Amino acid sequence: MKTLHRRKFLRDIGLSAAALPFVSGLPSLFGDTLSTGRKQRLVIMFTPNGTLPDLFWPDTTGSDFALKPILQPLEAFKQQMLVMNGVCNRVGGDGDNHMRGMSCLLTGARLNPGNIQGGSDTPAGWSSGISIDQQIKNHFQSNPETRTRFGSLEFGVAVPNRADPWTRMSYADSNKPVAPIDDPYQMLGKLYGQMKDKASVVSVLDDVSANLKKISSKLSTEDRAMLDQHLTLVREMEHDLENTSTTELAHPEPELDPEIELVNDNTPQISRMQIDLLVNSLANDMTRVATLQFMRSVGQARMRWLGIEDGHHGLSHEPDENESAHEKLQRINMWFANELAYLTRRLADTPEPGGDGTMLDNTLIVWVNELGKGNSHTLDNIPFVLLGGGAGFNMGRSLQFERTPHNRLWLAIAHAMGNNIDTFGMPKFCESGPLDLVS
Repeated sequence: MKTLHRRKFLRDIGLSAAALPFVSGLPSLFGDTLSTGRKQRLVIMFTPNGTLPDLFWPDTTGSDFALKPILQPLEAFKQQMLVMNGVCNRVGGDGDNHMRGMSCLLTGARLNPGNIQGGSDTPAGWSSGISIDQQIKNHFQSNPETRTRFGSLEFGVAVPNRADPWTRMSYADSNKPVAPIDDPYQMLGKLYGQMKDKASVVSVLDDVSANLKKISSKLSTEDRAMLDQHLTLVREMEHDLENTSTTELAHPEPELDPEIELVNDNTPQISRMQIDLLVNSLANDMTRVATLQFMRSVGQARMRWLGIEDGHHGLSHEPDENESAHEKLQRINMWFANELAYLTRRLADTPEPGGDGTMLDNTLIVWVNELGKGNSHTLDNIPFVLLGGGAGFNMGRSLQFERTPHNRLWLAIAHAMGNNIDTFGMPKFCESGPLDLVS
């Protein structure tokens, strides 16, 4: 087939720019698309305020391990999971542990000097290094065969409308935090064009459907199936957004008490919409790197949909003997695990476009937290859980390390994604090389 230039072809058949996302991933029609080889993807999901060690870490290591209550929502994916105990944030430096836990989490680099005061520790500024998601994004974008429209996408759920080291984990470089988008309407607009209102959201496919029929006869059977799947996914997104009012999507911060964040009761619906959009963007090869940030470090989310009126951060500071707080924290952490399970299931249920297996087979998900335990503010034994494929790791295991710097984990993931850098973050924590997660 003669190679066509995408935009000239669209203009010749009368397709508007709004149609571009719907046809940009069809390899047999356009010659300037990505390679049809195996794709690798990385998704990092963050949840705040530490975990409950007694309800999180398996009692045994190796492949014969049982999941504790917090991880039980992920039971179906146990054989595609790595539970990693003993991985620590050893970066140190200025700022309090929440600040370092959040803004050094994906960078492995210290905070720059600054005037942001946290707790009783020294003030600090933004992180001094690039985050692992942006590092791998740059690696993918440097290669025409792995380059995507966006490079990376940063999704948020109930992230406050403020900017400080407690709210940012992605960094394009030193002093360059990347803000997540926590409004599904805004994210849909970014993915599929600037929609002025819900009427235009609903009408986009209607406007281009007739023109898309003009090119369907030029597509291979494989591309036609991919196009049908693409349109179905987007239509599902539009249906969800059409049935959610604008006021329901707001995340206002309370004016009366600045210490309490108002997390609306519709947060679970927003979470699922964001996850669906994330999976949709991966399925359409708009990006191969994404982050999903729930709330923020030191966040006081009141999760009323779980029957909890207390702020999350306040609960995480309660002593271990407080059984009521312990039970509420269990519910909170299990809710996060259920959202991760939904993300994993969506990827597992989505066939790999143009290939064998499912999208989960080629996607590595990393679940992270800024602390190991909330009431001790420890940066040791941070709960790291890896799920899926795409990295060639030996999955289906519970692992125990000895106070291993998390820089070595990011280095291992970078290498698994084909980015063979010598160090990541602070070089001294990479002297032993990447973590061996293969043998």
